[in-house]
Amino acid sequence: MNYIDIFLEALAAERGRSEKTLMGYASDLAQADAALPNGLMNATESDIQNFLSNLPDKASSIARKASALRGFYKFLMLEKIITTNPTKNIELPKRTRPLPKLLSVDEIDLLISSAGDIKTSTRLRAMLELVYASGLRVSELCELPMTAILGDHLLIHGKGAKERMVPMHAGAINALNKWLDARGDIDSKYVFPGTGQSGHITRDGFFKILKKCAVLSGIDPTRVSPHVLRHSFASHLLSGGANLRAIQTMLGHEDISTTQIYTHVLPDQLRETVEKYHPLSNKAKVEQ
Repeated sequence: MNYIDIFLEALAAERGRSEKTLMGYASDLAQADAALPNGLMNATESDIQNFLSNLPDKASSIARKASALRGFYKFLMLEKIITTNPTKNIELPKRTRPLPKLLSVDEIDLLISSAGDIKTSTRLRAMLELVYASGLRVSELCELPMTAILGDHLLIHGKGAKERMVPMHAGAINALNKWLDARGDIDSKYVFPGTGQSGHITRDGFFKILKKCAVLSGIDPTRVSPHVLRHSFASHLLSGGANLRAIQTMLGHEDISTTQIYTHVLPDQLRETVEKYHPLSNKAKVEQ
């Protein structure tokens, strides 16, 4: 019986993992099964540790494979297929995540203002406003269906087939309504239709006009991308005092640790916040 396939089927059915994620798990587990002296089903804790220790020295790759193994054996334990988990005491190597690239609030304003110089300015401005107002992924933006618009909110179908509601501020709503008026009664289910096979504007198409907009704004185009706008949205909210859990929900992050990368922003301002509001801060000043 192929327990790897059973595990992957469970991930797809119960957790809605994407095909890309499942392919990654399948590859990692197949590699481990071939490398372990007695295969996955008879591996000991020592076998697993040796396998991970002999992988090329790249923390992200080792962590990914270790995570796949831990998930696999946890599944086998829950299904009572095995009685001992060989990954129980395995420690994942620490991963160093690169800090996200950001634009300042002034640069975002400049970028949105410069959208007026683009031929498709109404559409571009609406797209920029939505990304910066709601933190959408570029795929979520380009594939946004008309049915997603619910008044001053958007119903987003994100990764893993998970839904989330994200708000829009007045400026974004106004920009979106202007685009919908200009769009007219087009026979398309997408908010931003395209002429290609997909039926909607492509990621590449949005990327190209965004770069052009950056040039017109006087901003280095290498600093501008759809993901940079999403990062800027999250970082600016956090630095303005927004709750990290609320940002996690809006971004559609499954794990709060993914959102915590934004806590690096404006360290001076965050320190000032602690000094201003922490209950022991004023006491420490008095005692100095």
